[in-house]
Amino acid sequence: MSALAAETTPGGKPVLPRRTRGVAWGNPVTYFIALLLVAVCLAPVAYIVLGGFRTNSQITADPSGLPSPWQIGNYIDVLTSITFWREFANSTVVSLITTVGVVVLGLMVSYVLARYRFAGTGALYSLFAAGLMFPMTVAITPLYILIKDLGLVNSLAGVIIPQIAFGLPTTVIILVPFLRAIPAEIEEAAFIDGASRLGFFWRMVVPLSLPGVVTVGILAFVASWNSYLLPLFILNDEATFTLPLGVQAFSSQYSVDTAKVLAFTSLSVLPALIFFTIFERRIVGGLTGAVKG
Repeated sequence: MSALAAETTPGGKPVLPRRTRGVAWGNPVTYFIALLLVAVCLAPVAYIVLGGFRTNSQITADPSGLPSPWQIGNYIDVLTSITFWREFANSTVVSLITTVGVVVLGLMVSYVLARYRFAGTGALYSLFAAGLMFPMTVAITPLYILIKDLGLVNSLAGVIIPQIAFGLPTTVIILVPFLRAIPAEIEEAAFIDGASRLGFFWRMVVPLSLPGVVTVGILAFVASWNSYLLPLFILNDEATFTLPLGVQAFSSQYSVDTAKVLAFTSLSVLPALIFFTIFERRIVGGLTGAVKG
């Protein structure tokens, strides 16, 4: 009988079973603000993507309307263009090499700063932290002169090397807490088993810091893919253009064909957007681990 009796509070009020209790949804104002921010962020992207499925006459008659009827000719023209795929290949090469350079060099630097104590450790870490407050816009003129003196103008290497340098501060700031959180007992056990410092780094440090490595790799790839200012100064030959520069050149060439420009723009943004969406949880998890560390 007691097992079937309803639970009650000290005041005599019945307590609902755990599975029948309502879910606390929180303040509706918070959800409204969140939805409003999501709409503000997605509206420009949706306008660009849908605009590529319209004709110029449709855009002129109703700039904010939906495609009626839907046109796929603009996207087909862009996808069958040699220029688009050449710029796509350039962006892919630059982004992948930049990502690999940022991850490899950043992981090595972060390992030294996190696991070793020497004179100047704090100053060196502060130097990388200060790099977060040093925008590329400030350094673009001396950077262009340096790239020109090295003979790297109009080459993808002239874009890749500076991007790696400017991507290292963020990488170091994220990875150092991960590497510091690795227990010292693991390192001591590895050395007792005969592992060298390099072996411990590759066999233990890299796998344990994989969430942070994936996070900085994604951030470096997306930042490199969307980079515009540096390629604008370094790349002057259309054969070396990346997609951000290609969008500008395409917009100038087809300034009267708004629908085709929107199609080219949406296809240029789509790879980075898909890449970021797929690995979004990885980024959140990596940043959360960095904060806890």
